[in-house]
Amino acid sequence: MSEKNSMKTKKIVAVAMFSALAFVTAMLCGYFPKVAGFLSLDFKDAVIVICALIFGPLAALPIAVLVPLLEMFTISITGWYGLIMNILSSVTFVLTTGVIYKYKRSFYGAIAALAAGVFSVAAVMMIANLLITPLYLTYVVGVPSTMADVAAMLPSILLPFNFIKALLNGAIVLLLYKPISSALKSSGFMQNKTVESNSAKKSKARSVIVSLIALLIIAVSLCVMFLVLK
Repeated sequence: MSEKNSMKTKKIVAVAMFSALAFVTAMLCGYFPKVAGFLSLDFKDAVIVICALIFGPLAALPIAVLVPLLEMFTISITGWYGLIMNILSSVTFVLTTGVIYKYKRSFYGAIAALAAGVFSVAAVMMIANLLITPLYLTYVVGVPSTMADVAAMLPSILLPFNFIKALLNGAIVLLLYKPISSALKSSGFMQNKTVESNSAKKSKARSVIVSLIALLIIAVSLCVMFLVLK
């Protein structure tokens, strides 16, 4: 088998592993308490976005659709509503972050891509909440609701929740991208490019700082999520 075919096979295997990891993450997050009674906090998007950063958005896009489908038939209690919202959130995050990073593959490109992904998810989910949540509350929950009723929930619950959820996933990407990509390189699933010692030291110091910032973002976001958005 040629080196090119070997790397292609390893990429397929790695993407399959990311798919499994994203689904397991979604299942574990199913044990988290609901915010406002019906909003689910989960971190599968972080796993899918890491796949997009490493292998490109087109490799991660099927995961962003497949995992929500599997959730709907296994652990989800929100039916088609949850499926649509899940797919919109994951696909928006993956495409925005993955496409930007594809054309700006640098540290600052990754930061810009993640920031754009977080704000894009918040914006898309705000529109989706206005259009879909009234139907969910009316026909699934049994609480007759209009678009105006949902709009009243946006500033206090829905918009903060979606923004903080996306921010948490982005922070987890910052925290785990380097260890996961390093593990894939050492195991031969990614091409390992050598760097000069000074550059390596600078990169390691930057990784430590980024990890500390990511942990701070995660801690603050979780506190806001569970203390303010009850």
